[in-house]
This record gives sequence, structure tokens and C-alpha cells, in this order.
Amino acid sequence: MKKSLSCLLILLAFAYQGIACTTAVISGKYTKDGRPMIWKLRDSDSFQNKLMYFANGKYDCIGLINSNDAEGEQVWGGSNSEGFAIMNSASYNVNLNDTTSFKDQEGYFMKQALQNCATLEDFEQLLQNRAKPMGLAAHFGVIDAKGNAAFYEVNNYTFTKFDANDPAQAPNGYILRTNFSFTGKKDIGYGFIRFQTAQDLFYQADACGNLNVKTIIQKFSRCLKHAVLKKDFRKEYEQVPYGDNFINSDDLITRNSSASMILVEGVKKGENPLWTTIWTMIGYPNTCLAIPVWMAGGKDLPNMLQAKGTENCKLNEIVLGLKAKCYPITRAAGNKYLNVSELVNAEHTGIIQNLESAENMIFDATQNNLKVWRDKKPEASQIQEYYHWLNNYTIDFYKHPEKANQTLKQ
Repeated sequence: MKKSLSCLLILLAFAYQGIACTTAVISGKYTKDGRPMIWKLRDSDSFQNKLMYFANGKYDCIGLINSNDAEGEQVWGGSNSEGFAIMNSASYNVNLNDTTSFKDQEGYFMKQALQNCATLEDFEQLLQNRAKPMGLAAHFGVIDAKGNAAFYEVNNYTFTKFDANDPAQAPNGYILRTNFSFTGKKDIGYGFIRFQTAQDLFYQADACGNLNVKTIIQKFSRCLKHAVLKKDFRKEYEQVPYGDNFINSDDLITRNSSASMILVEGVKKGENPLWTTIWTMIGYPNTCLAIPVWMAGGKDLPNMLQAKGTENCKLNEIVLGLKAKCYPITRAAGNKYLNVSELVNAEHTGIIQNLESAENMIFDATQNNLKVWRDKKPEASQIQEYYHWLNNYTIDFYKHPEKANQTLKQ
């Protein structure tokens, strides 16, 4: 009996690690342009992801969903027409002695929040009014168009707010969470090494004045650093010729179980909330281009990011194909072992190296467009035109990644 119980606990530990995440809430008071952000590096056993537009609630919204979720019943991060945005990470050190069978409601709850909340006050009311037990064990990162930014540690019966705008709670203007709650039982949970790595990344970026969208997408969401081993595998293997160079990626921020990334950049107080920017890596971040979308663009999202019914989106299919090259060992525990040379190498032909060269044009084009758009009434046609260019640019990149370092004209 004891042996069976031990085996069960080991299996549960592996299952929990498969649905872990690394997340952050960043106050607009501390960003260079005054806009708050939420970031989620999503770990899941659902690798097929896509975006969906919802128009059947109090507020329209865009959400990241699992591709096999035909109706989009669960959302794993997104933003709405009021500039309210939300994401989460699972917490494994709360509800420890709770025997209720009502659980795993986070995805349903986030969809409900997006469709019904305009502000953090609305979100808090939603939590207060929710029937108990809530079926929740998570940290919810939330921003709104009024400049509010906070994490909420939530269990079946209570919630605790951590305000990113409060210097006493967030002296550097950001709050990080992986898979243990500060209000839960000490030293229980998952993601302690990822939390330490994220702390190092954010502290260094903040100290250098580089805490921005591009840094979070390219350097944090594709991080190859290990805080405990004090290793930077990217820096190391950028000097090594391409070959069979394997590392254990299990404790990296981005690993085999990393399914996608969402980064929502909010608006300044007084700006049109429709210009809240939703950046997504719709698949394994180390092989996926980051693509922006806006509520101002209407229901028609970029074709590469959406699909009907239970179909998977085109970009995710491409990205998963490249991921398979990075993790070629499929037997036993082979999914822990990343051939890092596929991502970075001395010849500068790695997938990450090509991605970042291609993304620089997306960042530049997006910022140039936003400078114009933010001063005008949103016109969906302008954004649809940009979506069309993004689709073509993305298709061209994945057909010819070797061209990434050349100038691709818009």
C-alpha cells in the first residue's frame, strides 16, 4: 500500500509539473512608456493552442484557448474591449487539506472574468460573489485601463491581493509567480528554480532599463538560463558549432512542456482601451514568432492564429514540427533533453537566432503603427491590413528562415 501511494505521488508530481507556468505582473509606473503588462509563459499538456474572439458576453474579448476546445469554454489568458486583461498560474500549496471534488475551474473562471469585468474592482467583486468552494487554486494576474495591476492568490474560499502599484509590495514595480503561493504552505509547490531565474532576469533588466515588451518576449520567454547551476546555455552554445549538443531543459523557464506565451501590454490611463496589445507565441516559444492582435481589429484575427471547431491553427502546427527537431528523443525521459544546437549555434543558423532577426521587423512595424493609431479613432480596416501583412510575413519566414537576417520589405 505504501509503495502504491509513493508511486501515485510521483505520478502526480510529474502531472503537476506539466501544467505549470511562469508569470509576472508589471506596473505601468515602472515601465518606460507608462503602460502596465502581464506575462504568462504557459506550461501545459495541451500543446495545440489558438486564439478565439468572443462576442457573447457583456464585453467582447480575445482569449488563448486549447485547440480542441471547440466552443472556447476555457480561456488561458486574454484581454477585452474595456482593457481588462487576465492570465494565471496554478498554485500547488493551497487547498491541501480540502476534500472537495469541485476543482480545476481556472479556465472557465478567466473566460467569465473577461466577459464581465472592466476593472480590478469588478474582478474582486466577481471573486467575492463566487459560490464557495470556488474550485480555484491559482494566481491571477490582472490589469485594467485605469492603470491598476495586481496578482490575486486564490484558493477555494479566500483571495489575497498583491498590488504591483504599491512600493511596499512591489518595490521594483513587478510581481512574479510560478507554482507556489506566498499565502500557502511554505516550501510546498513547484517552480522554485524557475522563480529564482525569473527574479534574476527581471532584476537585471530593470536595473538596465530594459524591462519592455521586446525583452520579455525574446529574452525571458526563450530563456536558456539555469539559476541554480549558474549556467547561461544560450551564451555558451552560441560559441559551439551545430551538432548533437543536449541539455536537460526541465528546470528552465521554457522547456518541453511550454505550450505558448501571452504578453498583454495595457494602455495608459485615458488612452482608448481598444489599443491594448495582446502579444502571443501561439506554440512552443523557442520556435514561434510573436504576433500582436488588438480588440480594435474586430472579430477577424490573423488567419495563422485561429481555426474553426477543434482544428488547430496553422502557426501552431508549424511550430510543433520545429519543436520535434529540438526534442528528438521520444522514448522514456527523452522529452527532458533539448538539442540546444537547433536553437542557437556558432554558425548563427539556430531557430531562436532566426526568429529574433525576423521579429525585429514585427516590433518596429508594430510600434510605428501604434504611434499613428493611438492618436486616432480605431479603424478595423487598418488593422486588418496589418494582419494580412503579418500572415504573409510569417508564412514567408517559416518557408525561408535562412532569409531572416535579410531585410524583408513590408
